[in-house]
Amino acid sequence: MIEARHLRVLRAVAATGSFSAAGRELGCTQPAVSQQMKALESSVGTPLLIRSGREMRLTQAGEALVRHAAGILSGLTAAEEEVAAIAGLRAGRVRLVSFPSGSSTLVPTALAALRAAHPGTRVSLEEAEPPQSVEMLREGDCDVALAFRYEGAARGGDEWEDLVVRPLLRDRLVALVPERHRLARAGSVAIGDLAREPWIAGCPRCRGQLVEVCEGAGFTPRIDFATDDYPAVVGLVGAGLGVAVLPQLAIESVRPRGARTVTLEPAVRREIVALTLPDLAQVPAVAATLDRLERAAGRKQP
Repeated sequence: MIEARHLRVLRAVAATGSFSAAGRELGCTQPAVSQQMKALESSVGTPLLIRSGREMRLTQAGEALVRHAAGILSGLTAAEEEVAAIAGLRAGRVRLVSFPSGSSTLVPTALAALRAAHPGTRVSLEEAEPPQSVEMLREGDCDVALAFRYEGAARGGDEWEDLVVRPLLRDRLVALVPERHRLARAGSVAIGDLAREPWIAGCPRCRGQLVEVCEGAGFTPRIDFATDDYPAVVGLVGAGLGVAVLPQLAIESVRPRGARTVTLEPAVRREIVALTLPDLAQVPAVAATLDRLERAAGRKQP
């Protein structure tokens, strides 16, 4: 294997014409230069230098290697500078995946702060709900996944035990009813108060949680509409077509025209986290993104 340090010595010998002069230029001894040249010739399997009197001249193989050495060493220098820039957050790339209500609330604040502090760091954003977003992280399709799970939800073991979990906030669910609904001005409602209502359900994970909570209150919800689109949920409720339960972050990202939010008791919350892989957590740009997401979430805590 050809080593970069040997190429640097070869170039110095070619430029100065002797081992001793190359040693002075490189700040090492003449025997050290001789040893490195022997090691390089052993690596390539052919002589690179011919002693001619007090000077050294290159063989044809030596001339070819010196020509290539310039490009190789300049490429290594560029690589070292780029890595140093990434390590110093002067450059870097982060692929972020988030669920929609996180994309419209936490992510903009976090990325604006990240860009202001580290303008060389680029972040791409793609939307996906968990568990798809978590699988994207495990499969190497993103570097950070903004995800959620409901408190108390039944699950075998810890579904994120192989990941680095950065807790962000606990997002409380609220009831959403038409503004002319009999409970529109109630201070709070129990989920059972809505047992006879038609329901509009959200994403698959949220839908499963809704059914679980309702069944815990003694009824099965009659789901007339199901959509992953929060504005569509709000629009359907506003049109008087049913009621819904949505996270507060989702309500924050949509103007609830024709609908009112009501506190749900007992409280139902989802845990919002930022996830990454253990090795990625050591990458400065990823660590900075996690920090900014945490700060953005802190501003939304009650």
